[in-house]
Amino acid sequence: MNTFEKIYEVVKTIPKGRVATYGWVAARAGNPRWSRVVGYALHVNPQPGVIPCHRVVNRRGETTPAFAFGGSDVQRELLEQEGIVFSPDGTVDLNTYGVWIEK
Repeated sequence: MNTFEKIYEVVKTIPKGRVATYGWVAARAGNPRWSRVVGYALHVNPQPGVIPCHRVVNRRGETTPAFAFGGSDVQRELLEQEGIVFSPDGTVDLNTYGVWIEK
């Protein structure tokens, strides 16, 4: 399995209504220094309906720029459809929605 395939397998485990950071995905894919590689992999996601790349945010809970999802705020809209509520500053509260938090 190559690096991108490992990343995709990790991203597939992020449940609906939760998010993960690039660093969290990188560590679980095999190398905590792969955060940028995670971004590259998700940018060329071969199966957008299967690999939920919209559930990956940066370490501050910020969504990605519009180009990654085809329009302004598309990632936010997808997350909101899954029940994620954004803070007034436009970020996801990682202490509430992070995959590593017990619910």
